[in-house]
Amino acid sequence: MLNYIWFGLIFISVVVGTITGRIDQVTEAAISMSKTAVEIAIGLIGIMALWLGIMKIAEESGLINIIARLIRPITIRLFPDVPSDHPAIGSIVLNMAANMLGLGNAATPLGLKAMKELQSINEQKDTATDAMCTFLAINTSSVQIILPATVVGLMGASSSQIFITTIFATTMSTIAAITSVKFLSRLNRFKIKHDKDLK
Repeated sequence: MLNYIWFGLIFISVVVGTITGRIDQVTEAAISMSKTAVEIAIGLIGIMALWLGIMKIAEESGLINIIARLIRPITIRLFPDVPSDHPAIGSIVLNMAANMLGLGNAATPLGLKAMKELQSINEQKDTATDAMCTFLAINTSSVQIILPATVVGLMGASSSQIFITTIFATTMSTIAAITSVKFLSRLNRFKIKHDKDLK
C-alpha cells in the first residue's frame, strides 16, 4: 500500500512541476531529500549499534530480568498474553525507559527488537496481536520524564518552562492510548480469530 502512496506522491509532484514549469525544483528537491535520507540512515547506524550492544549486555548480565521482575505487576496487566519471562518483556521495558528519558533514537532499535520478539509468539503472522497494538500505543504516546535533547537544544533555557506540561501531556496521552487499545480489543470487529475458533 505504501508503495502506491509513494508512487502517487512522486507522480503528482512530477505532473504539477511540469505544468507549473518548476520541474527543476522538483528534481533538486528529490536529490536533496535522497541525500538527507542517506545521512539520517548512516547516523542511526551508530546509535542502533550502541543500544543493541547495551541491550545484549543487559540480557547477558541478567539486568533485564531484574527490571522485568520489578515492573512485573504492570506488564502482566498490560501484556497478559506475553509470558512474564519472555525476552519481549525485557525489550519493552528498555524501550519504555529510553522513551521516558527522552532518548527517542535509542528507543527505536529496542522497539524494533520488542516487535520482533512479539512476532515470534504470534500465531497469525499477518495480523498484529493485542500485545503488539498495546506496545505500539505505549511507544507512540510515551511518557516523557526528561525533555528530549532536540527540544532542549532548540529552546535552551526556556525549555524548563514546558517541563511540567510535557510530563502531564504525555502522561494523559499514554493513558488515552492504553484505554483506547484495551477498549477496541474488546470489540468483536477487532478481536483476533484463532484457527480453533473458526472450526
